[in-house]
Amino acid sequence: MTSGATRSLIRAVGQVQKGGLSLGGRVPDINGNLSAPGIKRQLHTFNNVKSLTQLLSPLIHKPSSSFRFLYRETPDSDVQDGTERGTSVKDELDDQLCIPPGASFDSEKTNLYHPRRRQRRGFTDSWEDSRSLSEASDHHGVKENLQWHDFNGALQKCTSPSDVLDLTATYSLTWKQNSTCLTTMWDSIKKMSEEKKWHERKLMFEHPAFIHLCLRVTQEASRMNSSDLAYSTLALLKLKVSQRARVIETLLRHCQERLNEFDERALCVLASSLEGLEDSKNVEALRSGLRLRVEQQIPSIKGTLALQTIMRYIGKDASLSLKKKLESKALELFDRFSLPNCQHMYTTLAFMNFHSLPLLDACSNRIIGNINGIPFWRFVDILHSCKDLQYQNVELFSAIGDYVAGSMYMWQTKQVVLFLSLFENLGFRHEDLMDTFAEKVMAKPESLILKDLVITLRVYSMLNHFPGGQNPRFLEALNSSLEAYLPRIPSIELLRAVYSSCIMGYFPQAALSKLLQEDTLNELLNSANQNITMNERMLHYINLCLELDKPSVTKVATDVVLGRPSTGIVRNPTSLLLALQEILGEGDECFRQNLQLPNDYFFDFELCMDKDRRTVIPLTEIEELNNTTDIQRVALIYAPIFNYCLGTSHPRGKLAMKMRHLRAMGYHVVLIHEQEFEKMKMDDRIVFLKSQIFSPDAIHNPCLKSTEEQLEI
Repeated sequence: MTSGATRSLIRAVGQVQKGGLSLGGRVPDINGNLSAPGIKRQLHTFNNVKSLTQLLSPLIHKPSSSFRFLYRETPDSDVQDGTERGTSVKDELDDQLCIPPGASFDSEKTNLYHPRRRQRRGFTDSWEDSRSLSEASDHHGVKENLQWHDFNGALQKCTSPSDVLDLTATYSLTWKQNSTCLTTMWDSIKKMSEEKKWHERKLMFEHPAFIHLCLRVTQEASRMNSSDLAYSTLALLKLKVSQRARVIETLLRHCQERLNEFDERALCVLASSLEGLEDSKNVEALRSGLRLRVEQQIPSIKGTLALQTIMRYIGKDASLSLKKKLESKALELFDRFSLPNCQHMYTTLAFMNFHSLPLLDACSNRIIGNINGIPFWRFVDILHSCKDLQYQNVELFSAIGDYVAGSMYMWQTKQVVLFLSLFENLGFRHEDLMDTFAEKVMAKPESLILKDLVITLRVYSMLNHFPGGQNPRFLEALNSSLEAYLPRIPSIELLRAVYSSCIMGYFPQAALSKLLQEDTLNELLNSANQNITMNERMLHYINLCLELDKPSVTKVATDVVLGRPSTGIVRNPTSLLLALQEILGEGDECFRQNLQLPNDYFFDFELCMDKDRRTVIPLTEIEELNNTTDIQRVALIYAPIFNYCLGTSHPRGKLAMKMRHLRAMGYHVVLIHEQEFEKMKMDDRIVFLKSQIFSPDAIHNPCLKSTEEQLEI
């Protein structure tokens, strides 16, 4: 028999023995010698290889013992000095059993599932040992799957961080499970009340398993993927773990080192994690890197929620160029925006401190068309954001006001008051809403709590709105509600209520009497808990109203030192000056500019005219007139746009009070809307000023021209 036939016979005999057919001897020893007596006797029995093949054919051709399945060649490079290095089966078991690196498989006692180590040069494993290995591995995998399933099921039942920590003591967790535990702890606590959150956090920090969990997270941070790193960081920060804790510093450092691996979702979570963190080297480096990473990632962002989250948390301190790129991406994805996405865009841009007019207008149009599907607090967020962004959209505000006014029955009083307060902050006067709410107040004034009452007085006074035909009745209803709170009203709330009433020209007798008491005034002007400067200014205006409106009540005592409001800003409205010069001549003898009255009222121009307002009297001739009662003084107020209600020429409360007081002092008041006046051509400006300054019959009087010509001379 040739050497090749001998080797084939030996391999075949080995397969027979492994397959269960004993030939009465052992497999060859490590050197391949045929020392086993049973095999020698069998070799003499068969005269050729063909007969042996026929004997073994029932075993060789069994479908379950395919050589392709059984054969796993051990490379020569894996055999060094008669010992083997790791194989693919060993690597699989390392992963399944989590055996630490360096663990040896040379001894059968180290691994119950490891097969007998029979692989040598040119030999294969038997089908039986391979099957036993496969069954053992499958059994272990099933066991791990069952443990993971049991762990997840138990984790879903946890209702507090302490429950999760109790669970961690009964399982040997992987880094993935540690991250899941942290996320579950935050999920279980975030919907609790603040008091209960504080109690649960106290129990969590005192739990002995919490330290071990943080230690494991610290040790395994390098193995976490980007998503788990981001979620673990967010969960720990939301659980109020100190920013200086080692686990937080470690996670932030690993996030910084592996920032290029973060996808858009992980970037969103990481960006939200950095909100509110104190400045430190790690945090600043991570923020800078995050902005650079986001700038690179912008073209590949596909999710609207991911985009808004990134915009929300990194845009405020970002460069203008990055904000512009985020704006362009948002406009690109706007077709995918749902109604909630449009609602959240207002708050997102407010967080960014970025007034993006195209985005705001696009979202406003979407909201106007779907106004009925928006909840109360979304309206509040939108209006708050519009105030922060100084975004003025009359159509949007009108749509919201119409919706609230038309569905007044479904809103609580405090909700409507909040809407009115937000509109007042925006300078927007929705007449239908204010009239409808006034009807509700007049029908049931006792429904207003003190806070709502003070806000209502402020809103109606600052917007200078009086319900049509119901002014006395409405003010009396507010006064009756105020009198009910007088025995227990705080002094500052009393001051605000009386101040708002005086701006409207209404003087509640009982409230004024209580406010003017010496102890109340001393508290307002001397208490350390009060904003004394603001209180002095409000008292000054109250005193001014009592002096000029002359109600039948006593004014503030003269020995009380009252502050004065800030003086008017001295301006030089060139367009108005040129128009006056066209009408009255280029000299300064016909008018005075930038007038400051003794009571601190300021206006831009003063004219002196005859009683019928037909002609302008030069200033040099006024002293020669014996009877000053024949002189009509004209005050021209060049008011900026913020002195008017949004989108109208309706003066707001302080300006309306100033006009009322100037009229009480004998002035004819001419109010000029600065923005509208600037839009006019010079001819239109002249026509407008003539119609406001001169009496109607004097405009068409032919002597007006001769008067102008005389003044020009």
